[in-house]
Amino acid sequence: MKSNKYDIQDTEIRVIGESSSSSKRKWGWMILAAVLVIGVIAGIIAFSCAISQEEEGIFERSVRQAIPHPLRGWIHSLDSITDIYVVTKDTTVNDIPMRLYVPLNMTPRLEVGYKCIDDTTHNMLLFQAADVRADNKKIVGAFVLRGKPLSWGLSKKGYCGIIGDQVTIGVADNSPLFEQATEVGGYFFRQYPLVSNGVLVENELKSQSTRRGLCELEGKVVVVETFTPESLHDFSQALVDIGTTNAIYLVGSSAIGWHRTLDGVGVASGQWEPRVFKNVSFIVWSR
Repeated sequence: MKSNKYDIQDTEIRVIGESSSSSKRKWGWMILAAVLVIGVIAGIIAFSCAISQEEEGIFERSVRQAIPHPLRGWIHSLDSITDIYVVTKDTTVNDIPMRLYVPLNMTPRLEVGYKCIDDTTHNMLLFQAADVRADNKKIVGAFVLRGKPLSWGLSKKGYCGIIGDQVTIGVADNSPLFEQATEVGGYFFRQYPLVSNGVLVENELKSQSTRRGLCELEGKVVVVETFTPESLHDFSQALVDIGTTNAIYLVGSSAIGWHRTLDGVGVASGQWEPRVFKNVSFIVWSR
């Protein structure tokens, strides 16, 4: 009788299902390896997402939590004041210590010569306005004094026009305020531009000096003065950062400045002697 290969002989021991068990173990390892690979991939994806979210969150927080300079909005707190005096405020912007002078309920004008600085009875605030030319000692740029043009020129694009009690600050090659000032007995002068419509204006002057600016800040005209020598660029940037809309330069360095405090004390700045420039000009606020 022919034997079958599947028949088990009396002297033979055969393990039934050996091949099936090995196959199961093989598939088990493969499944485990697949789970581990999937887990690693999932972990990498989760970590990448976390990093991405964290970076985005940091960026978003830096934008959302950007706090405006504390000076913003301060000017509006002065709206209810009806007295005549100069409000001063010391602050620091971009590591630049500075002082703001806010003339309240006063009449602005321009003056030429030193006589105005000796009138401490009526005048409350004054600073030098236009520059004096080095060659002929005349006023730099267009200048109108009580309706009379004293000089012409467009070397500096910043301008200030005073018509009645209204002070207008701007930057332009030509301004109708020059002609208007001559027609109605107003005032006009030119200086370096610092800020135009909230944007910094670059100037070729690169030296560092004590800086002063005539600024439009939240609807009011103020004078800003630094306590330290600064470049025009850094000064202009500081003015932009506190919310200045328009600003032009006033003579800085050792130029004459003066204001009367709330308690009636006169405080001078700059070099008052010697008085040698016939055409020195001032912007003055008086009671």
